[in-house]
Amino acid sequence: MRTSNTQGRLARTISRTALAVATVTAVALTAACGGTGTDSGGGRTITVYSADGVGSWYTTQFDEFKKKTGISVNLVEAGSGEVVNRVDKEQSNPQADVVVTLPPFIQKAKSSGLLQDSGIDTSFVAAGDKDADGEYVTLAGNYLSFIANPTVDTTNLTWDDLLKPEFKGKLQYSTPGQAGDGTAVLILLQNLLGKQGALDYLAKLQANNVGPSSSTGKLQAKVDKGELVVANGDVQMNLTTVKDKGSKFNIFFPAADGKRSTVAVPYVMGLAKGAPHQSEAKQLMEFLLSADAQKSLPDTFAVPARKELRDAPATGSGPSASAVLKGVEVVNVDWTKVLSDLDADVAAYNKATGQ
Repeated sequence: MRTSNTQGRLARTISRTALAVATVTAVALTAACGGTGTDSGGGRTITVYSADGVGSWYTTQFDEFKKKTGISVNLVEAGSGEVVNRVDKEQSNPQADVVVTLPPFIQKAKSSGLLQDSGIDTSFVAAGDKDADGEYVTLAGNYLSFIANPTVDTTNLTWDDLLKPEFKGKLQYSTPGQAGDGTAVLILLQNLLGKQGALDYLAKLQANNVGPSSSTGKLQAKVDKGELVVANGDVQMNLTTVKDKGSKFNIFFPAADGKRSTVAVPYVMGLAKGAPHQSEAKQLMEFLLSADAQKSLPDTFAVPARKELRDAPATGSGPSASAVLKGVEVVNVDWTKVLSDLDADVAAYNKATGQ
């Protein structure tokens, strides 16, 4: 009889445990969905996974898109590499509809089979700014930059200056292989110093580096507050933060041999493989590439992807991206080649810096 009671209690315990597990699982799955499907108002909602930096532009454009189509957009922002890693991890249960990230991570997404041909019209975008197979297209042009707290004189700041002891524990850059802007730092130095020269330099810089960071955007507030005095960034994100948040940091480009240089780090968009809402996602992609949406990019310090709008002026106040880039050489980069070498380059970087 005691055995029977024990079995009964055990059965009830198992039943309650199963119910609890089912409830927790349901909550977890709901959270993982990130709001995709149907919104609380009964409308349709799609999800965009994007590298951080153009959030203010997204807000305006997504609101306009909803007015026109009734479709809401759920935005998930993260570092460039993190965006692609998340899409990869969710392949058994895709959540993202549209993916926006920086090179070489958009190329990595394609090579990993995480994107598909969107089939949308991109004839107004230059051939070099889109994938020949239709799996990704540039959304907005942008460039690697650095930022400094106002206490630092950036007038003639060089790469060698950043090695000085005065920057110890006050300098940080986002991690190559994880963040698009951080990867751009490595690629730019490779172009300036050669691959081994870049590793040698970054190994020395590690004495001043605070540590790894998967997101470039998070470094801005630290520089503004003085927790850091120097960090990497990108022109669009940095100028937007100065305008929208009143940040006081200065934008600069370290010089080498008397010459300042940078690399392009555009925001590039693709349709996620297995996107839960493909039709709506394509509508959003077409909307973001429309002339009306692209015309507003200069006011957010980015360069339109459409050929006829590349030189469109900003209508607002403040410095333009072109003004900031005056006198700065833009180094041409073969991002497909960068991707083919990326794993080896990141491994070599990690070894050289002890990351």
